[in-house]
Amino acid sequence: MNILFASSEGAPFIKTGGLGDVIYALPNELANDTQHRISIFLPYYRAIKNNPNFQIEYVTNFGVPLSWRSQYCGLFKAKGKKPNITYYFIDNEYYFDRDNAYGYYDDGERFAYFSKAILESLIHLDFTPDVIHLHDWQTALIPLWLKANYCHMERFQRIKTVFTIHNIEYQGKVPDTFFQEVLGLNPYWFNVVHYDTCLNFMKSAIVLADKITTVSRTYSFEIRHAYFAHGLQNILQEYGYKVTGVVNGIDTDLYNAQKDKTIAHNFKPGDLEGKAKNKVALQERLGLPVNKDIPVVGMITRLVAHKGLDLVEFVANDLMNLPIQFVIVGTGEERFQNLFHRLSWEHPDKMSANILFDPVLANLVYAGSDLFLMPSQSEPCGLSQLISMRYGTIPIVRETGGLYDTVPALNVDTMEGRGFTFKSYNAHDMLGSLKSALYFYQNKKKLKQLVTNLMEYDCSWREPVKEYLSIYQSL
Repeated sequence: MNILFASSEGAPFIKTGGLGDVIYALPNELANDTQHRISIFLPYYRAIKNNPNFQIEYVTNFGVPLSWRSQYCGLFKAKGKKPNITYYFIDNEYYFDRDNAYGYYDDGERFAYFSKAILESLIHLDFTPDVIHLHDWQTALIPLWLKANYCHMERFQRIKTVFTIHNIEYQGKVPDTFFQEVLGLNPYWFNVVHYDTCLNFMKSAIVLADKITTVSRTYSFEIRHAYFAHGLQNILQEYGYKVTGVVNGIDTDLYNAQKDKTIAHNFKPGDLEGKAKNKVALQERLGLPVNKDIPVVGMITRLVAHKGLDLVEFVANDLMNLPIQFVIVGTGEERFQNLFHRLSWEHPDKMSANILFDPVLANLVYAGSDLFLMPSQSEPCGLSQLISMRYGTIPIVRETGGLYDTVPALNVDTMEGRGFTFKSYNAHDMLGSLKSALYFYQNKKKLKQLVTNLMEYDCSWREPVKEYLSIYQSL
């Protein structure tokens, strides 16, 4: 099968969040079956172009028509980790020679161009995909371009599309004038992309793609309701027949406590002493009192309200009165940065605020913490709870989205389940779950059993890949 992945980011070339991890791990797992030929299309950002570590070669160039103008497109490629994977890069310095991947006034035009350039590239390549797998709003116009501009060509008529919603909050909204100024399509297509008071990229993909997936089963149902859908609930209810959820996996070779060279000490499932050595290393690095018996609660997150940080803020003083050390790593809203700076200044023996992005420190926090807090208001899938479990760190989560799917509540009598959970978005419910986890932590026999279970839980891409293959084959 020929599979094309279209994404605005993908490790190892460019990564700003979980999407970058998915676009690295999912194709590589698919490529274990050499019958599949996989192409991954990314924008040729400045950060990729100027990185001497990447071996990238020129393929060709051509024009991409956008309404009344034709924009230059250079096509470049690089070999993947496996012989049946090829990375392609869409080059246009006007759109992509910038400091960051996102956050510009013309993001709508940039990614409308990127989506069309991918299809235009296929005319110049000896590769016709059976399936194009699109990811988030940045590539959501591909089904529209495909049906409006390319389906008259025979090689494009068999192509099917799968659109994955990683986060419905970001939909690609632009003014109605964008339709003629950039898209330049027949007015027939206007109502397909128009929604509410503007054009909506994601809405068009929901209507036109052959299959819609989300990154967890629970999230696929949540987004059909107004609380989670950010305005798209009616469209998702109408097209719910083609929506399904597939829980993300993680790279279990990369996140492996027995092999990870970024942590202080490697350890096997159930090895509490080995895990405690990482706690001591974490305490020493962050200047916390060294005490392997005190529970360390870790958080690695974007510092924004929907990650549950307003709950943490509400009971911050109660948290500081618990017999714990609290470690947070992340960047985000100034309100929460100031909160954690203040707590670390008031409680230097209990709170370590690391307002930065540091993957090496993050891995040490995963390995050195005893408990991992994720009180999200919504969470499409979440990778941090999966990574924490790989390092034997017990997740404390709110029952939403992928957190509900991957962290069933622990029954402390039968030892079924994988963590401590709470249902209502309530600060004291969160605090109650944390206190339950602290009480459980004192029972070292059961703690050892749970740590073993968590580290042996299969959260790899093996099962998700089977589900995606089933979807592709059904189309």
